[in-house]
Amino acid sequence: MTAAIEKEHAMSTQSKATAVPTAQVRAHDPFIAAMGAVATGVTVVATDGTAGRYAQTVSAMCSVSADPRLVLVCINSRSPINNAIAKNKAFTVNVLGGQHDHVADTFAGRPWPGKEPWDFSCGEWTNAPSGSPRIADAVASFDCEIHEVVEAGTHLIYIGHALDIESHGGEPLIYSAQTYAKPQPVPPSVFPDYPGSGPTYGPYKKESSK
Repeated sequence: MTAAIEKEHAMSTQSKATAVPTAQVRAHDPFIAAMGAVATGVTVVATDGTAGRYAQTVSAMCSVSADPRLVLVCINSRSPINNAIAKNKAFTVNVLGGQHDHVADTFAGRPWPGKEPWDFSCGEWTNAPSGSPRIADAVASFDCEIHEVVEAGTHLIYIGHALDIESHGGEPLIYSAQTYAKPQPVPPSVFPDYPGSGPTYGPYKKESSK
């Protein structure tokens, strides 16, 4: 399920006849409230081709496999980008940095003053090898062909085969509780009864006493 950024601002088009009305699902729904507390990265999925140029802010993204290189994104079935991806047969997944909050809002349908929803003049774009739009200074960008599409409830799950990958570094944008944030290191927990204990990896790595 895509997090609040996308699901609250997906374009209003005809829902499937079997779908539960949105207002009924959201009213005091403990699942929605609990998912709102989940911290996620923020991406923009984009496509271009014979079906046109589209992009959508998506926070439900993860790695599926390193061999082959597969990534997963979930997009509300009401979003017009779905038809475009199906016809263009390719898309990029652009991992946003802390400087891209305005890009995230624009492609979630809530642009800042002076911009229109889904306005490609927001941000710096280049073309990936597939022809799909790519954010030039994204933390990372995956240019994908469609590997598999799965229908699940209100969303379509896209598994993309990443054929071209760029990584530019920087701090990724995080979204939780309707707020943007950035990652902060968390010092390891301290347990007085177990002196010297701690993680065996990363900057706080403890040497084994064995």
